Formats: sequence, structure tokens, C-alpha cells
Amino acid sequence: MLDAQRLVVLVEVAHAGSIAAAAQRLAFTPSAVSQQLGKLERDLDARLLDRHPRGVSLTAIGQALLVHAEKVVGELRAAEQTVHALLDTHPAHLAVGAFASAGATLVPQMLAQFRRAHPSVALTLLDLEPPDGYGLVSSRDLDVLITHRYPGVPLPDRRGLHCQLLMKDTLRLVLPTEHPHALDGRVTLAQLADEEWISGSHGVPNRICLQQLARAAGIDPRVAYETCDYQVTLALIEAGLGIALVPTSVLDHTSNAGLAIKQLTGTAPAREVYLVHHSHPTPLVTDMIQQLRPARDEAGLSQRPATDIP
Repeated sequence: MLDAQRLVVLVEVAHAGSIAAAAQRLAFTPSAVSQQLGKLERDLDARLLDRHPRGVSLTAIGQALLVHAEKVVGELRAAEQTVHALLDTHPAHLAVGAFASAGATLVPQMLAQFRRAHPSVALTLLDLEPPDGYGLVSSRDLDVLITHRYPGVPLPDRRGLHCQLLMKDTLRLVLPTEHPHALDGRVTLAQLADEEWISGSHGVPNRICLQQLARAAGIDPRVAYETCDYQVTLALIEAGLGIALVPTSVLDHTSNAGLAIKQLTGTAPAREVYLVHHSHPTPLVTDMIQQLRPARDEAGLSQRPATDIP
């Protein structure tokens, strides 16, 4: 049987990205972490890590083992939390992860309402861009994750997790006000074949979405400016440097001066916003979830009913 402490070390190294960072989080020496990993590799007779000058990455076997290790670590932490709660010997804490635009719209109201109901609970917020975060929920480093999925991007492995669709956030075409199509009622992607686009880099969800939609329209979009920050995207558009697909929730919470916002003809692509938590949530997590509806109302976000994802 595998040693649980060695699985804990593997999870910390995978999440931290380096042995040195994991050692600091575990209050071990880097040598001790390396020894534990070496013993785990000998137990399995398999290499789990590739070492690089800037850190480590998991091998295919390491990645497969990590999925199980995160669940083991999550159950150990849940057991510890249960005992501490019964003995009332540990301060209550709740960790939330969210992507940037949710952190600017939905999350502040949710955390503020939760804080009013539970003033003694320590709250932390971690900025995570999808698809990151699912493993952190499995290992209970995170209690609640607010994440999203763009069209064309699959959901990560969510076994053991509860995944709830909160809203569909329609993507709008955003152009400079001086653009030739700025006054058109609707615009097709095929009309934009020669445009310069603003999007994330290769492999980033909004770039994958743009490429998929463009292929369906028979064009090959030229991404001239790469950024994951929608505020930067909107500033570039306002300066007349390109065009982009931008979620409605972002546009609803920014100044749109200098921008022409259009709906694409023939399609209404939308990113899906999800709430992810462990399949056996603690009472504090349940209370946090109950704050979502009033938080959405206050933030003025979509009122689409939440849906459980199997």
C-alpha cells in the first residue's frame, strides 16, 4: 500500500511547481521532499517527475497518480477538519478560487455577504485562470471554485466534485467605434476575415473558442495582440488596434466609450460559468453557496437558473 505522507508530498510538489516551493509549504527541507518522492517512485517502480532548471513537471504516470493522490489528501484533510470542528480547537477557514473577471464582479458580493453571516471565519481568495483549480478542490486546498468553460474547451476531470452551471455569459463582438462595421446591426465572422484580433495565447480557452468559431465560418483569424486581460483587450480595441470577442459580464462592468458592441449573426457563443466544490461539502461551504443568488442579483449578472452538471 502506498504511503499517504508521500502522496501528500507529491500533491504539494505538483501544485507548487517546484521541490523548493513545496518544501517551504510543508516546512521540510528540499532534500527531505526529494527523498520522499524518491521513495514513492521506488514503491511504484516508475518515474513520476521530470526535473527542469526552473522546477518540475509530472510524467504521464505522475499525472495519473496525482488525480488519486489529490482525492486521498482531500479525504485526510476532511477527516482532520471534522475532528477539529467537534473539538472546537481549530479556527474556521474558507478558501475560494476564482477567475479574474468573476473576482471583479460576482465574488466580492458573495464574500461580503458570507462575512456578514460568519464574521469569525477567515477567508482567502486565490486568482486562478481556467482550467486550473479542480485539483485544488479535490485536495481541499480550495473549498469553492468559480471557474468557466469556453465553447470548444472540455471540462476537466471532475470525479468526486460537484459542478454546477451558474450562468451562460454570451460573447459579444467588440469593435472600435470607427470600424466599418460599427454601425451594422449584426456582423458575421466571415465578414471579419481580414481583421486583426485580440485574444489569449495558443491553448488559452478564449483563443481555442475563437479558432473553433472561425473555422466553422471558413476563416483563419490573425491574432495580432495576445493578452488574457480583458481590460487590456478593451483598451486596445478603443485605440483602434483590433477586435475581439468579450463576455457580456465584462462589458456590463466597464466603461464602453469608444467601443461598438455587436452580436454575431447566426450564433450566440457563450462561456459557461461554474461553481465547483467537493461532493461532500462542509456546512460553511453550503452557506457560501447560498450566498451566490443574492450576489448575482447585486452584481447584475445573468439570472439563468443554476444547473447541476453530472
